[in-house]
Amino acid sequence: MQPVNLDDFEPLARAALPPASYDYIAGGAEDEVTLRRNREAFSRWVLRPRMLTGVSEPELATTVLGTPVSLPVLLAPTGFHRICCDEGETASAKAAGAAGTLLIASTMATVSLEDTARAASGPLWFQLYIFRDREITERLVRRAEAAGYRALCLTVDCPQAGRRERDIRNSFSLPSGLELANFIGPDAAAMPRLEDGSSLHAFTAGQYDRTISWADVPWLRSITSLPLLVKGVLTGEDASLAVEAGAAGIIVSNHGGRQLDGVAATFDVLEEVVEAVAGRAEVYLDGGVRRGTDVLKSLALGARAVLIGRPYLWGLAADGERGARQVLELLREELRMAMLLSGTASAQAVPRALVTRTPKTHKDR
Repeated sequence: MQPVNLDDFEPLARAALPPASYDYIAGGAEDEVTLRRNREAFSRWVLRPRMLTGVSEPELATTVLGTPVSLPVLLAPTGFHRICCDEGETASAKAAGAAGTLLIASTMATVSLEDTARAASGPLWFQLYIFRDREITERLVRRAEAAGYRALCLTVDCPQAGRRERDIRNSFSLPSGLELANFIGPDAAAMPRLEDGSSLHAFTAGQYDRTISWADVPWLRSITSLPLLVKGVLTGEDASLAVEAGAAGIIVSNHGGRQLDGVAATFDVLEEVVEAVAGRAEVYLDGGVRRGTDVLKSLALGARAVLIGRPYLWGLAADGERGARQVLELLREELRMAMLLSGTASAQAVPRALVTRTPKTHKDR
């Protein structure tokens, strides 16, 4: 049956993927409490639609750090796209470009950042970790600049991969024939194949710099002219520190529930971050977005745009580039309908009054 919403892609992907690959994408850390909270948070808020506004064709287009996009939905940085389809990150980049939006390419890609850029028909950002060997990080930055990436996205919530129990049980590693494509030449590195435990967990434990602090953000800014976003912020305090360190954008993210389990859903802390930033940087939301109404609620609370991760990977697994593009087009149509029915004219001017917390019932009191 043809998928009619984003959730319809997951069973198709599960049927297409080996169990370990499916679990790698679907799973979260430990009890997966935060993974569930990301989805549940949107249901605790309701829309307050306005009638007779005269809106007939809502404008979905916006800009992200000055780059025009046709809808306020970006493809989040996720690793190992070739476990979903042979074309991997090139398929994701093509799907994003065809939909008029952008892909944030991951450091942990199975297609090199250069090959991804050559295949892309739209803009790209590059996601980055800080490695123990800072020269590796610096070379990745230089390569991203040379390949035409328009921004850097520093992930700060992953000094080491979280305890993802599905991966531990499956002894997850990259399937035979796939490699960490961004680690070539002097940066050659491979995920170890373990008999027990997650190879990704072992790789990050050995490679990522756990000592990074806010003092490292100005260092990163000093080696590039590209604007910098900080991804993984969940508090107003850290949002303020990120802005003070020179971040042009903040991505409210808990790594899709894959790092520290038991933290807040991203939607629940979005407004706190927006208020702390106070217009000094753009704010984005990552985590649990599945519906056009989720996008609209996020915009109402101050997000510039949202990021999706698992849904477009399900699309890749189900039907390659075409599947990922279909995910974006379904979300576009849902957002258009939500804006039309709520009387919202522009994705760049969604009023805060459009959303409120779900009123408590007598039973809740």
